[in-house]
Amino acid sequence: MHVGSLTGVTEPDLFAPAPDDAPSEATRPPLAVRMRPASLAQVRGQAEALRPGSPLRRLVEGGAAGGVGPASAIIWGPPGTGKTTLAHLVAKAEGRRFVELSAITAGVKDVRAAMEAAARERDLYQRRTVLFLDEIHRFTKAQQDALLPGVENGVVILVAATTENPTFAVIAPLLSRSMLVTLTSLTDADVEEVVRAALTEERGLDGAYDLADDALAHLVRMAGGDARRALTALEAAAGVALDDRPAGRGAPDRDDPAPISLAHAEQAVEVAAVRYDRAGGQHYDVASAFIKSMRGSDVDAALHYLARMLEAGEDPRFIARRIVISASEEIAMADPTALQTAVAAMHAVAQIGMPEARLILAQAVVHNCLAPKSNAVYTAIGAAIADVRAGKGGAVPAPLRGTATARKAGTPGRPGERPGEYVYAHDETDSVAAQQYLPDDLAGADYYHPKARGFEERMVERWRWLRGRIRRRPG
Repeated sequence: MHVGSLTGVTEPDLFAPAPDDAPSEATRPPLAVRMRPASLAQVRGQAEALRPGSPLRRLVEGGAAGGVGPASAIIWGPPGTGKTTLAHLVAKAEGRRFVELSAITAGVKDVRAAMEAAARERDLYQRRTVLFLDEIHRFTKAQQDALLPGVENGVVILVAATTENPTFAVIAPLLSRSMLVTLTSLTDADVEEVVRAALTEERGLDGAYDLADDALAHLVRMAGGDARRALTALEAAAGVALDDRPAGRGAPDRDDPAPISLAHAEQAVEVAAVRYDRAGGQHYDVASAFIKSMRGSDVDAALHYLARMLEAGEDPRFIARRIVISASEEIAMADPTALQTAVAAMHAVAQIGMPEARLILAQAVVHNCLAPKSNAVYTAIGAAIADVRAGKGGAVPAPLRGTATARKAGTPGRPGERPGEYVYAHDETDSVAAQQYLPDDLAGADYYHPKARGFEERMVERWRWLRGRIRRRPG
């Protein structure tokens, strides 16, 4: 297998034979790279995506993915679940060349250069090129369009990785020419297997460290289903343990392993890495849980998800906007001051910024959680919009039209128009006019129903009284 040397190639050929001279510790690849599976048998998890006969397995094994030839694939999944690994395994099939581009650094020029090189490889050496494009969701539409000719003509086997939903992140023509593979987070048992293999295998730590059970449990818990994170934390913990090794004992090995304690693991992972991709699917999962926790009045859960978003570097203005929406959608007239608090918080966050903004956001979150809840306003506008979209709502009643205020009773109107005069509400008792405001076909519409909760409870009687005064039927 040949590895391309284009701009944007970010990784060496991990499957090439090792040189005679072992690399020094300074130049040795990270543990997560060394432990990357070299075959399907070493891949943990993803049983569904790699089931016997699946398109991805056939692509990895060199067979046709559909009876015509190797298909391109878009691999969607959280970080550390094997997207890059699978791309390398696809490239291992006989007669394939591997080129890797990163959407962060590569542009249209690099894509076209890769396609031209792939065409030469095919024409001169009958060798297919596997083009691995990491983070394809960062490519613009124009950049993704540049991939289409090579994918459609079979010049390259595109293996694109993304942490975002491809339905939104990848253009439809490219999506339709590729098979979509969905990966899932590894289970704790899968991550534990990865860590144990790294401890014992020669390409890993080769038995030179003894990991305590509670330290293993801590690393697995902190990984959150991300194998790469677990291995990175293990390597850091091994470094801490090595620093604690008594002087004069030499480098640890299988005969004299260095113990890795829970304290070492905790020191290596001083702050729990938050499992949250602010640009991907988990962004929406955490934001959804945040909103639903406020709706459910669970102040502790809402503060947890707030902290999770803040620690992950989420834009506090985005969070503030969610709180404002929640104040109207979930609370509304049950506590009108919730919206005031939320809007004030949004403006304050924009002026102050982090880290102090966390206090402002937390105050607004607590207000939303503890306030009485009513979705009456949310339901009312939803029902009104549904009627409009269904084509309901005829002509505006004549007295309410733009020229109605200048018309007097008996003044001719439009052909077929029912005569009428606009009644100025402030001239009536209690400033309520007994006239029809809705179009005839919606005169009996019933959208808003206040709930007997919080401040809204005070409005129920007035709502009933108003419904008796305002005309609710045509005529």
